Amino acid sequence: MQETKPPGRPQRARLVVPSRSDLLLKNFTELIGGPMGARSAPGLVSPGVFTVERVLIILTVLAALVSLAIKNYCRTNGWQTPGQFYSTCYSDFPEFFRNRGLGEDPFAFLNQGSVFDYPVLVGLIGGAAAWLIPGEGVTDARILGYFDVNATLIAAVWIVAVVATARISQRRPWDAAMVAVAPGIVLAGTINWDLWAVALLAVGMLCFARDRLVLAGILIGLATATKPYAALILAAVFLLSVRTGRIRVFLVAAGASAAAWLAVNIPVALANPAGWGSFLGSTQSGEAGYGSVWFAYNLVARRLRWQTLDPAVINVLALACFLLACAAVAYVALTAPRRPRLAQLAFLLVAAFILTNKVYSPQVVLWLIPLLALARPRWRDFLVWQGIEGLYWAAIWMYLGQVTSQGPTQHNIDMPYYVLAVAAHMLVTAYLMIRVVWDIYDPNYDPVRRHHVDDPHGGPFNGLPDWLRFSPRKPLLAVLPWRAKHHA
Repeated sequence: MQETKPPGRPQRARLVVPSRSDLLLKNFTELIGGPMGARSAPGLVSPGVFTVERVLIILTVLAALVSLAIKNYCRTNGWQTPGQFYSTCYSDFPEFFRNRGLGEDPFAFLNQGSVFDYPVLVGLIGGAAAWLIPGEGVTDARILGYFDVNATLIAAVWIVAVVATARISQRRPWDAAMVAVAPGIVLAGTINWDLWAVALLAVGMLCFARDRLVLAGILIGLATATKPYAALILAAVFLLSVRTGRIRVFLVAAGASAAAWLAVNIPVALANPAGWGSFLGSTQSGEAGYGSVWFAYNLVARRLRWQTLDPAVINVLALACFLLACAAVAYVALTAPRRPRLAQLAFLLVAAFILTNKVYSPQVVLWLIPLLALARPRWRDFLVWQGIEGLYWAAIWMYLGQVTSQGPTQHNIDMPYYVLAVAAHMLVTAYLMIRVVWDIYDPNYDPVRRHHVDDPHGGPFNGLPDWLRFSPRKPLLAVLPWRAKHHA
């Protein structure tokens, strides 16, 4: 007679082991004895002290120490131009402390007439870090202290992002190792405050996956007040709400997000209206930034004596390209045979925003790392992508070193090589988008759905049937649940 388990007792799920499921890691583990044995039961048997999350935290701490070591030249010799570029240790933290008034008044951006050129929550985080530094004035010791405080806080929010990603993944917590050891975060994590937005968004997505819509919306709103890209997750929620017929899910999440964003922004807008609006004004009027396709085009155009693009034209082209990309993502979301997962749509929307934006700074890669770990956790693609982003990270600093030093070309990276690096890191991002779309249209290639699950990140959408799906063959015909059997 077969033994039955008591009813009502929660059953622990077997975890997905990367050394079994991922071909690259399976072959790599031959160096250390091969993949985990078939008789082991991760998730069912207690691992003792070294749980998955604890191992991920250890990996993150080690990666954070490596990231700090990369900045050691500047920590020892100061952040001076062009040395900080040639030594690949540039950071915005010393720049803002020294030249944006944080060393004199941590919360100067709240005063009438002052300008910060960054979202409100970044100003509050940067000001709070400056407030913690003892002493007065802008000295080398205080600049170093300001960098170290921010680097420590970045390590803390990095851990938060890793743990949140692991918990979102449910049976695939090891996918968060991509976030823990990502070369992109190691190299660019301490350039700016982007990891704060990444961590807030990761926790917001975790709350969404657990059906806590209001809290998820609040965290997404705070992430948007740090870096505006985070609002794109709401566009993914909207598309899934349309496909499943659950519009209330979008309304609740978007309403809570808007309330949180307004709660942070309205007080600053009232205290310093001109300063609050300076971020949007500088974004619209500024030239194309390093790393973008628009900046690379203008470099080539000047060399070949072509017509360059002015900021107004770039604004129009960038917006048009982004809206076309969003329309393409919406088409994928509403025509795919099976409803896409939330992380897949979020990755596509954020990647489209990055590729079409006026600026593609080295730290922008941080936005995509947790989303890719959820959308397409394949280590081969991840490592190839991170390797090319690492090449671009080196190319941008060498190029800026040449620009700021006016050194001879034979001792620096010439413009064509920098443009090739820009093209490479954009093409690899586009390739990842293609792979995600492929997974959406053929879920057999989706690493997550291969384990007989629907959308572990989708929260209220997980397991829902389609309410609306447009047939590509009959674009005027919407496939509804009661008609689905006629179009199976």
